[in-house]
Amino acid sequence: MASNDIGAATFDRSTHVKVEYQGRTFDLPTGLFINNTFVASLAGKKFATHDAASGKVICEVYEALKEDVDVAVAAAQKGFDVWSAYEPRQRAVIINRFADLMEKNINLLAEIESLDNGKPVTLATAVDLNGAINCYRYQAGWADKHLDGKVVDLGSADRFAYTRAEPYGVCGLIVPWNFPIGISAWKLAPALAMGNAVVLKTSEKTPLSMLKLGELIVEAGFPPGVVNVLSGYGPTAGDAIARHMEISKVSFTGSTAVGRKILIAAAETNLKKVTLELGGKSPNIVFDDADLDRAVASAVMGFTFNHGQVCCAGTRLFVQEGIYDEFVDKLRGAVAAVQVGHGFEPSTHMGPLVDKLQFDRVLSYIKHGQDEGATLLHGGSQVGKEGYMVEPTVFTDVKDDMKIAREEIFGPVLVVMKFKTIEEVVRRANDTPYGLAASVHTKSLKTAHQVAHKLQAGTVWVNTHNMVEVQTPFGGYKQSGSGRENGEYALREYTQIKAVLMDL
Repeated sequence: MASNDIGAATFDRSTHVKVEYQGRTFDLPTGLFINNTFVASLAGKKFATHDAASGKVICEVYEALKEDVDVAVAAAQKGFDVWSAYEPRQRAVIINRFADLMEKNINLLAEIESLDNGKPVTLATAVDLNGAINCYRYQAGWADKHLDGKVVDLGSADRFAYTRAEPYGVCGLIVPWNFPIGISAWKLAPALAMGNAVVLKTSEKTPLSMLKLGELIVEAGFPPGVVNVLSGYGPTAGDAIARHMEISKVSFTGSTAVGRKILIAAAETNLKKVTLELGGKSPNIVFDDADLDRAVASAVMGFTFNHGQVCCAGTRLFVQEGIYDEFVDKLRGAVAAVQVGHGFEPSTHMGPLVDKLQFDRVLSYIKHGQDEGATLLHGGSQVGKEGYMVEPTVFTDVKDDMKIAREEIFGPVLVVMKFKTIEEVVRRANDTPYGLAASVHTKSLKTAHQVAHKLQAGTVWVNTHNMVEVQTPFGGYKQSGSGRENGEYALREYTQIKAVLMDL
């Protein structure tokens, strides 16, 4: 079927292109979205974005460089002056309208996300789009409630004091390629609800879906300059955002290595506030008394969800010795049932990895695991002859110091290890530089609470994995980052507190 242009807003469409794919026609913006319109980059430079299922070029988009970041920031400064003057409830109305438009166009947006990222359309719809829509609605609800001002009693009738939470102004948001729409919402929704304007940079691997959302930004009624979306690379556009003197806050999701560079850039320039959501190597612990079938299903989902390209993926599986053999047998069968295929096929559970670089990286880790002496229980190979599909891969006989047990692979690779006692598994689970998430499977509330409190992780799940909700905070301990996304906690990341003291 042919897709129609979404939205009733009018703007220059000279940078849009038509793309034919899987019997559909997509009308895709390729320009930079600045000041509520799509424009070519100042240098006119472009880069290609690829279909992960075939490796072929989808189209080319305009690449933002430092000069384009400057233009976007200038637009955001003007947009901030307008947006921050809106009453909070007015901001909430527009954010909710944006969420409604996303819901109206959910199928088209999910297909574009699948086209550019490789994930199944069913996953993009159920998780990425629905999660983002819920996030915008949830944070819009806080716009006129999280004012956080307090009267402070100074103990004198002649003196008066109060505090108020104020927006930063222009925020730089740098989002990853694994959940372009979803993680953008985690940052955009609270930033906008609190009255900030934003310059958002997408990953060069997946620029298309957030550009398409620019059309809905206009239709929803956001003033020009409030939301700007740039396509570009980290060392150029990303670095320019991190170093820009007129950006007061940066929120970044990505690797720990790049997170360090963001902090350095902020420190070397205007000491802008920084939120980081970084890498992980999350432990998934299964005790003898766990519901075996439920724990197996959770373990499979924990490392195959989004093709394992998840920062909180449960890729270190610890199974207590009393159930280890039975668990591994059930795990082998469950993993074998995972359907790897094209993202547009309804039966697909796991699509391709995002690009050749990631494909080669994952396969190199699999080879390294074999070279180190781990037992390959399942998978380990490419699926098909084109594109970047990899079988879900499981290793047993893994030692804690093996590379596949210590480093973040960011692909569908699971290592299974045996343990005896609570004390042992907590020590081993915490023996990592990361601390983003962990999970515990047990029927004992005492064990669940005891272990959850001892695990060094920002999120601990009990009898599930990868359950992320917009109402609860998400972020890491240790080298998995600082600050929190989601929940009311996220609003604190986009406001600064001012104290006003008066001598009456």
